[in-house]
Amino acid sequence: STLPCDVLTHADLRLRRCSIKMQEEPRYLKRRVIPGSVDVHPTECALVVHYQVEATLLGDYGDPMLGEQKDCQKVIRVRGLGEGSDVGTLAQQIVAKCSNLVHPAKLPEIEQLLYYLQNRRDTARSAAAKRKPPKAKDPFEENEISERAAIDDIEDYCELLYEKVEDKVRGTALILQLSRNPDNLEELSQNEVMLGALARVLREDWSRSLELATNIAYIFFCFSSFSDFQGILQQHKVGATCMAIAESEVKKYEKLRGDVAKRKRKVDEDKKNDDARKEFEKRKKQLVVIGRKQDQFFRVAFYLLLNIAEDTRVEMKMVNKQIVPMLISLLDRDNIELLILVVSFLKKLSIFVENKDAMAKLSVVEKMARIVPCEHDVLLHVSVRFLLNLSFDPQLRETMVKAGLLPKLVSLLTNEQVLVFVLCLLYHISMDDRCKSMFSYTDCIPLVMKLILECPEEKVELEIIALGINLAANKRNAELMCDKGGHRLLMRRALKTRDSLLLKMLRVVSQHEGPTRNLFVPYVSDLAGIVRSAADEELVVECLGILGNLSLPELDFESLVTEFDLVPFINGKLTPGASEDDLVLEVVILVGTMARDESCAALLAKSGIIQNLIILLNSKQEDDEVVLQIVYVFYQMVFHKETRDVIVKCTQAPAYLIDLMHDKNTEVRRVCDGTLDIIAECDMEWATKIQAEKFRWHNSQWLEMVTQHQMEDEGYEDIDEDGFMSPHMLLHMPVDYLDSYNQEELYSPDSYGAVGIPTGYNHAFQLGLEEEGADDYRIDERMALEEQEFLEQQYGKMMGRGLYGPYGHAAPSSPYRP
Repeated sequence: STLPCDVLTHADLRLRRCSIKMQEEPRYLKRRVIPGSVDVHPTECALVVHYQVEATLLGDYGDPMLGEQKDCQKVIRVRGLGEGSDVGTLAQQIVAKCSNLVHPAKLPEIEQLLYYLQNRRDTARSAAAKRKPPKAKDPFEENEISERAAIDDIEDYCELLYEKVEDKVRGTALILQLSRNPDNLEELSQNEVMLGALARVLREDWSRSLELATNIAYIFFCFSSFSDFQGILQQHKVGATCMAIAESEVKKYEKLRGDVAKRKRKVDEDKKNDDARKEFEKRKKQLVVIGRKQDQFFRVAFYLLLNIAEDTRVEMKMVNKQIVPMLISLLDRDNIELLILVVSFLKKLSIFVENKDAMAKLSVVEKMARIVPCEHDVLLHVSVRFLLNLSFDPQLRETMVKAGLLPKLVSLLTNEQVLVFVLCLLYHISMDDRCKSMFSYTDCIPLVMKLILECPEEKVELEIIALGINLAANKRNAELMCDKGGHRLLMRRALKTRDSLLLKMLRVVSQHEGPTRNLFVPYVSDLAGIVRSAADEELVVECLGILGNLSLPELDFESLVTEFDLVPFINGKLTPGASEDDLVLEVVILVGTMARDESCAALLAKSGIIQNLIILLNSKQEDDEVVLQIVYVFYQMVFHKETRDVIVKCTQAPAYLIDLMHDKNTEVRRVCDGTLDIIAECDMEWATKIQAEKFRWHNSQWLEMVTQHQMEDEGYEDIDEDGFMSPHMLLHMPVDYLDSYNQEELYSPDSYGAVGIPTGYNHAFQLGLEEEGADDYRIDERMALEEQEFLEQQYGKMMGRGLYGPYGHAAPSSPYRP
């Protein structure tokens, strides 16, 4: 068919202008439609008809001058399609109305597509009714107009941007229709005039109409969804403009909300004032209307900012412009879609410490406590993930507990969609010892036990068992786990599946003294069997840990060691370098627990374990935990006479303990002192050595000072091999040297544990001077002998009176000097 040129469309006019170059007066345009395939719409209740359009310009004699072919499609929406619809009649109507696009021969195909569409729609509707609440109306639909936009009329729409506000709103709404189709974005991005006009109107006229600002922001949002077009937004500074508008609108809303609150207080104070009540209702409605319009703008504006924030440099600029306080202020809104966007944006920003700290100062956790939990699945999911990001901060974890989030999060353990994130969040909270006890006042323990026991996998999932291990560190939580047969079920599963992490949780439970520890006694043989037979070292470590915690008097360790032949196993693991440090440590702890049993301690001592422990002590001197546990083994063994004789007479263990008396670790020193006290009470030879070492260590600073002065003052070399100053040297010191010590109160008789020099002692030095004022003062031989005898008597009295502190230490306030 042919059409006269005076009725051509805009697209046809473009073809005509191109053909003028070849022929000045083309007379006709030949247009032909070629039908194509028909398919169902992927999301809507509609059919999609594909076809091709051929347009050819003809000359005066009907010769084709220029041709163009374009692929097109038409969407046929099928309204009112239900279970009782007559599909055959409906298919005939579609073919009749679209005869130029659908050939009558395709009627059976149309019927089959309608049948499929009918069944698909029913299935989708029933599934949606079961899973999701009814979808809320899109607020942007309120800004849409009934007029259909065409890409060919874009210049006319741009001209509307220079008219009144109403025309600008209409023009932007039509451009928005085109922008929402991704196929048009490439062509629109090349229209610099349109983009510049939109940016100018947004920057200058946003305050005159928020609907206008929303339409323009939505247009640029369509561009921001594709990284190739994000440069356009940066070129026209759209992000900065949107942030400025958002900041102004937030302040406007806060001011109006404060005014409403103020008027409400007046109404509450004077309930009979009708004028005040009417003004309050008017302001309240105004606040609701403004809030609804702002929510629409905030959604597109912050979604646009979220898209361009993929560039960290742009995100940093947003943070510098205080986007965090704006987002947190929007957490008080009730619009679900806006909350999803705001929380998602905050979650993205929270990965940086500076942003997280800024959020903490603005009480973000307290605001999130209002949102969690919620019925909207998407909002709940993103909120829990945001809280998980914040939970890496110990202070914010404590704030979450104070805000009452703990019981709310525990209630979400039954929600499978957020279960993993909730478990991780609760795990972080359970890391704090002060918070562990709070779990016992919630339903967390029963729910975690249910998740562990009903886990379909052979190994319990890592997030579940990690939380269980942390909770078991609290005694009350451990008792709740073991209550009502829980311990028996846990042990049965652990022994059956050989789950090392589950055994680790049971090991933590066994650390607590009380009735929970006795529950492990029936399983001692099973644990010992795993120790001797299992190839998994982690499994062996946990079993050894449980056995090492069972310091129960009724447990017969000698029979256990004999039955499972544990002595060769222990000696093999104690060999330096034979096993990992964790395994070696657990073996030493188990030996310390076994040494509490006298018969078992004797069995271990005769097997050479003590000597192996000494060798291990030499190789692990830098490992405080291993050293402490080895010393504890010696401490337990010296309680029993038979093993004490072996340690004292057959090994050099006491000598190593003396060396460890002054270890930098406080616990090592404490256990060493206790062990050496017992040895000193039973062996006088070692008692003398221990006392001498304690005396030497306590006075080491004074001895070092004396040695230093001896090196500085030539001629005073009477220092014995142990570093002590002889009485002869002390008597031959200059008087001014001794007076300097008296002035510093080093010989103060008031100091606890110090030996005071009798009155007149210094005068004895002065009376024996050969020449007053000489450089080298000396005392005659008779006086020196008398003073030496006096000091020896004083030293003997000091040792006899016990002028030392506990364990032979002198008082720290004034060290004794011989």
